[in-house]
Amino acid sequence: MSVWVLETQISEIRKISEKKLNISLLNTTKDRQKLLSTKEIHSVVKVESKLLKGARNYFEEQGFIEVAVPHITRATGACENIATMFQLDYFGQNGYLSQTAQLYLEVLTPFLEKVWCIGLSFRAETSADERHLTEFTLIELEFAGNFQELLEHVEGTICSMINCALKECEEELQLLNVNVERLRKIKRPFDKITYTEAVGLLTEYGVKWGDDFKSHHEKALVQMNGNQPLFVTHFPKPIKFFNMRENDENPEIVNSADLLLPLSGEAVGAAEREYRYEKLYQRLINSTMFRQLVERGGSIEDFKWYLDFYKENRPLHSGCGIGLNRVTQFVLGTNDIRATTAFPLNRESIL
Repeated sequence: MSVWVLETQISEIRKISEKKLNISLLNTTKDRQKLLSTKEIHSVVKVESKLLKGARNYFEEQGFIEVAVPHITRATGACENIATMFQLDYFGQNGYLSQTAQLYLEVLTPFLEKVWCIGLSFRAETSADERHLTEFTLIELEFAGNFQELLEHVEGTICSMINCALKECEEELQLLNVNVERLRKIKRPFDKITYTEAVGLLTEYGVKWGDDFKSHHEKALVQMNGNQPLFVTHFPKPIKFFNMRENDENPEIVNSADLLLPLSGEAVGAAEREYRYEKLYQRLINSTMFRQLVERGGSIEDFKWYLDFYKENRPLHSGCGIGLNRVTQFVLGTNDIRATTAFPLNRESIL
C-alpha cells in the first residue's frame, strides 16, 4: 500500500468521523506512523488498556502480587524454542531478550503463593503476516495450586478482561464495528476436551496423535465448539515445555491446557509445573530446547540457578501465559494480529 493511498484513506476517515470506522485499515505495518492520528488506532489503544485493567482487577481481587521481571535473561527466559530467541552480548556473556517470565515467577510461589506480571515477549519470527509479531505483551501468573484451580484462574482472568472492555469501551467497540453480543455470551466455565479427543475431531485434516496443532487446526476446533472459548488439555509430553508436570495416571501426557479463542486460536498456554528435582533435571537435558541451547554454545549452567532452587522440597504450583494481542484479536473480531495494537512489530517494521 503506497503512502498516497494511506493518506487518502485517512482523509476519507476524517470526513466520515461520525460514522462507524473500519478496523481493516490497521492490517498493515508499513508507514504505520501515517495511521497514528486515526480514530481506529485510538480506539484499539483504549480497548487494549481496558483489557489490561480487567486482568489487573481480577488479580487484585484474588490476592495476586504483581512482580517486576527481567527482560534480559539467560536461556531461562525461553518459551520452548531457543531458536526464536534474540541473542545478545551481555558484557561478554550470552544473553537473550526474554520470551517468558515463567521461571522467575515460579521461584517466588513458595513464599508469596500468588504472583503475576505484565511483560514483553520477544520472538524472532521470520514471517511478517497476520499471525506473527516479534514483540507482544504477555500476562503471566503462577500460584501454589493445582490444575483445576489453574483453569478457573484462566477463565476468571479472560472474563474479567472482556467484561472490563465491554463496560468501559462501549463507544470504541461501536466505532470499530465490534459485535458486542458475541462477547456478552462468553461465560464460565469454558468447554474442555482432551488433546486425544481433539485429534479424533481433526482426522480429516490428517492430524495424528503426537502432532502439534497448527493455527487452522485450532480455528477448526473452535468452530466445532460453536465459536466459543475451548480448553484443549493433556498434551503429549514431547511437544510441550520441559517443566510441565507429567500426568500421574499416564506419564506420556502432561497436565497442560491451551485456551483456544475464535479468530485468534491459542491465546493461553497453561500447566502444572514439575517440582521434583531429579525428574525436572532429566526432562530438561532430554528436551529439544536444551539440544538447541547446546548447539548455540549454551550449557546446563544457563539453568543452574533454577535447578538449584528445586533441590529443596517445593510444593505443587501451576501457571499460565496469556497473550494480550490474541485476546484483543478475539475481542475486536479481526483475523489480523497487526490490528490489535498501535505499534505492531514484525521483521518488516521498526520505528
